Amino acid sequence: MVLLGFTKWELGKSNNMSRLRRMSPRRSYDQYCSAARALDVVGDRWTLLIVRELLAGPRRYTDLHADLPGVSTDVLASRLRDMERDGLTTRRRLPPPGAAYVYELTPRGGALLPVLQSLGTWGEAELGERRPTDAVRAHWFALPLLRALEGEGLVEVRLDEGRFHLRVGAEDGPVYGDGPAPGEPDALLALDTATCTAIGRGELTLADAVRAGRVGVTGEGTLAKALRGT
Repeated sequence: MVLLGFTKWELGKSNNMSRLRRMSPRRSYDQYCSAARALDVVGDRWTLLIVRELLAGPRRYTDLHADLPGVSTDVLASRLRDMERDGLTTRRRLPPPGAAYVYELTPRGGALLPVLQSLGTWGEAELGERRPTDAVRAHWFALPLLRALEGEGLVEVRLDEGRFHLRVGAEDGPVYGDGPAPGEPDALLALDTATCTAIGRGELTLADAVRAGRVGVTGEGTLAKALRGT
């Protein structure tokens, strides 16, 4: 049996199945509507979550796979290929001694930040209580906290699960990153996961959490002073 030039034996091989997937045209709703066209590009499962991860800057494939629990290696590879084809991401090789490939957002991909922020605001009511099967990463709280902050500056956040930093008001490049802030932050926020979850669910504003003593704010930058009301 021959299908699209491949024998039945070849179709049974995973590498040729991957080849077939790469050859498949992009699916489309075939509707002359900007929302439909946008969903043609970003509507597949995992695509927007990959964007969420890449808003932190260049990431290796293994890092993406580790921070997207539940995605299979085949699906992740397929989505990354599609995103590169559609102009959302690029792939480049790091110079030695790294010598690994990293994926990063193009300006068009980075322009999805307000889309993700609006989606996150809409989805606050869907969070509810954390389920036993729910994975969590400290940096997944980055976008909700970015929505709660105004102005510009570098903010370090310390949570039970770990640290990350935010680039509030950044117009290009990474808007957050794992680990301590690179350099002296304008503000340092210390809070527990329960408080961060309440902010993420829309039950508590960051300003109210600071006033209630649930968020510790240190630093002498404009952001820190604004949060403390000083």
